[in-house]
Amino acid sequence: MASADTRGGLPLLHNYYGAMSMILIIIYLMVCHNSATATAASSSNLNNGGFSVKLIRRNSLKPPLYNHNHKAYRRLMGSSDDQTTPQSEIRRDKEDGEGAQLMKLSIGSPPYEIYAVADTGSTLLWTQCEPCPNCYKQKNPKFDPKKSSSYGTLPCSAKECTYANGTGYTSCSTDDQKVCNYNYTYMDDSLTQGVMAKETITFGSSSGKPVSFKNVVFGCGHNNTGETFGKNEMGIVGLGLGNLSIISQISPYVGGRKFSHCLVPFDPDRPNDASIMSFGKGSEVSGEGVVSTPLITKDGKTQYFVTVEGITVGDKFVPFNSSWSVSKGNMFLDSGTQVTMLPQDFYDRLVAEVKKKMEPSSLKPIEVNDPSGTLLCYNATTNPKAPMMTVHFDGGAKVQLAPAQTFYQNKQDKLFCFGTLNSSNPLSEGVGLYGSYAQSNFLIGFDLEKMLVSFKATDCRKPSTRTANGASATPFSYFFNYLFSFILVAILYF
Repeated sequence: MASADTRGGLPLLHNYYGAMSMILIIIYLMVCHNSATATAASSSNLNNGGFSVKLIRRNSLKPPLYNHNHKAYRRLMGSSDDQTTPQSEIRRDKEDGEGAQLMKLSIGSPPYEIYAVADTGSTLLWTQCEPCPNCYKQKNPKFDPKKSSSYGTLPCSAKECTYANGTGYTSCSTDDQKVCNYNYTYMDDSLTQGVMAKETITFGSSSGKPVSFKNVVFGCGHNNTGETFGKNEMGIVGLGLGNLSIISQISPYVGGRKFSHCLVPFDPDRPNDASIMSFGKGSEVSGEGVVSTPLITKDGKTQYFVTVEGITVGDKFVPFNSSWSVSKGNMFLDSGTQVTMLPQDFYDRLVAEVKKKMEPSSLKPIEVNDPSGTLLCYNATTNPKAPMMTVHFDGGAKVQLAPAQTFYQNKQDKLFCFGTLNSSNPLSEGVGLYGSYAQSNFLIGFDLEKMLVSFKATDCRKPSTRTANGASATPFSYFFNYLFSFILVAILYF
């Protein structure tokens, strides 16, 4: 009897352990899946973790941005003749431009979704607000502060009101409320005017879990004008230096003043490709192939200045200055401007070398006049062979640029253009602008505590490589997890 009972219990025990193994493996898979796909955003409200958001192009075919009648224009920034209004940071370049990167976020309670330009060249976060009788045309409805329970205007006595004076100017309302009004003018004469206020800002992170921040200072724009504002954009997310920047405002909650982005290269045939931007803890750029250069601060400026010693075209080094002297902070990085802009002397010498290295040599260059400078283009139905270039930064950092990062296609005019302009002093004499074309396919990290910017060559179309920690799971990892689990179950059960 005893022997019979033991033998009879073995199948039951075997089935019991098999069932328990199955349950444990299912739990394991769920944990692996969540840990592989979740970014630090899921814990940003718990332990000062970071988070990531996607950036989409202004001409994306995905709703709500898709426009059947879309046409792209190039409207590069111009210098302002109005000296009565303080000039703020550089404005971007294209109306409905294919290169601009938009960030989706929500404002207010309940959350109201907006799409705004992600701009490292400015500091103010603002959106168009009702009422807005003198505003540029916007495809989607404007934010109505009266419908938000968390909206509150900023009084003139608030310290945040004085922060805006560093990049624009503020004034007090004439009524008894003494509300902080702002006026923010860009160098192409576009402007935003309105009320400084505090609101709850919610980001839809790449983990799928929204991340909210209360009492964020922003501009509620009631008068926003300018030819460069496109109808798909509902404002600007200022990511530059300064206390008003969204980077500074959320830094206490995400693990520090640091962020990174990985911009996909411009391709008119792939408008739905998304870039990514990461904030706070986990956004650090590290590992093999990383090069870094110091960030340079300048009084009254909020841009990310770096020092460029020169650019190698093929095997020929072209110094930034013909005298070989280098001024600290002679260029700044700007994600809101697609092209790179250089002082005239540097531009002339660089373009001369580019022309020599273009293949076939029989290709004739065309100079295209632009409101902001001159573009070197080639009339070609197929892309000619352009030279590799290397940007030499202070501190020994070398960033190699492929033709896809230095040239772009203008399919409408059948042109192949060098994505660099000779420009009249973006901020001051001898200062250049490092645009987003040259930043594409690099994981670029801005550490504002160490005052370093780091570059890591990356395929920004691959989700597993375009974040700083590279934690995104791939279909192969899921496959091998499930395959391993199936084999384990088979061994235990049979």
